[in-house]
Amino acid sequence: MRARSAIVAAGAVGLAVGAGLIWGRWLRRRQLTWQRLLADNIPVHSAYWRARRELPGDLVYIAIGDSAAQGIGASRPARSYVGVLAKRLEKRTGLAVRVVNLSISGATLGTAIEKELPRFLHIRSELVDAAVITVSVGANDIAAWDAERFERELDLLLSQLPPHAIVADLPSFYFLPGERKALAGNRILRSTAAKYGLRVVDLHDTMRREGVRGVTTQFAGDLFHPNDRGYVVWANAFEQAVRDRVVQLQDSVGSALTSALSQSRASTNTSSA
Repeated sequence: MRARSAIVAAGAVGLAVGAGLIWGRWLRRRQLTWQRLLADNIPVHSAYWRARRELPGDLVYIAIGDSAAQGIGASRPARSYVGVLAKRLEKRTGLAVRVVNLSISGATLGTAIEKELPRFLHIRSELVDAAVITVSVGANDIAAWDAERFERELDLLLSQLPPHAIVADLPSFYFLPGERKALAGNRILRSTAAKYGLRVVDLHDTMRREGVRGVTTQFAGDLFHPNDRGYVVWANAFEQAVRDRVVQLQDSVGSALTSALSQSRASTNTSSA
């Protein structure tokens, strides 16, 4: 009887292992297919943001980042966290928002320093002073993790930003070993940002609080980039800091923004009452 039970148990384990291997191979093929599909979308998203950059607006939003700022994984570029934040800015202020999205898909800190930072520094200072600026880059540095290089390059990038720039910490990778490196990177990032008086938004913990729902429903098929739902979570991480920045801009942007903010507050107070 015991021998039979052992055989049955061994068979069950074998079936489970076999099913796991089949599922793993299917998942890997699906992931590779999605990686190819999303790679094909890179030029489309880049062209969208180049065109969007030329549109006029009363309020300027500048983004430095990587493929997440480009919206790779979203159903369309405007559903990246940059697009979501721009739409919320327009709704909140009643002003047209000009989006200068300097991000590059695949960007590391080195890429941001070499290609994005010069473009940022080329923007007229008066536009920068009156802009909402978000920075989210460094996740791609995890693949070839070098803590010393990360700190050196991060310091160089952040030292060139104005004090009102809003910096996100590294996103959650959920699982080891990427998660351990992300936590180490975030310790460096927060220390470096404090050195330059920059505000850091907690993207990592915002994602972690989503729990199982985040892992299972907020990523594109490549299991790396967020999908539409995931990008809303990213935008939510920036939300309060962006709101605070808009309040700071009331005087410098003009009476239209002040009026819109006043109406927004009145509406909020009425709703609360």
